[in-house]
Amino acid sequence: MSLNPNGFIDRNKMTAGNRPKKNKMKKDIHPEYKEVVFHDLSSDYKFLTRSCAATTETTEFEGATYPVYKVEVSSQSHPFYTGKNVLLDTTGRVDKFNKRYAKS
Repeated sequence: MSLNPNGFIDRNKMTAGNRPKKNKMKKDIHPEYKEVVFHDLSSDYKFLTRSCAATTETTEFEGATYPVYKVEVSSQSHPFYTGKNVLLDTTGRVDKFNKRYAKS
């Protein structure tokens, strides 16, 4: 093994033959990583991706059956991504508050 001036192992100068063995991942402790259809309930939009999300229901998507995970908001329905932000009338609310709680 090659040590640097501080006395530590210099990993840059190690060769494949003298590298320490890496620990392998433990078996049967990781969640199942599978293809899942996410269904946006507010816009009725579905998309396929891979996920570890636990699901109990299935759905047909593009000719195959996949587990489905139902969500209420996705990029297809969120106001930030759709550009349909609701503008609040803040000046009217401030005037209404001042009128209601003005000192008499």
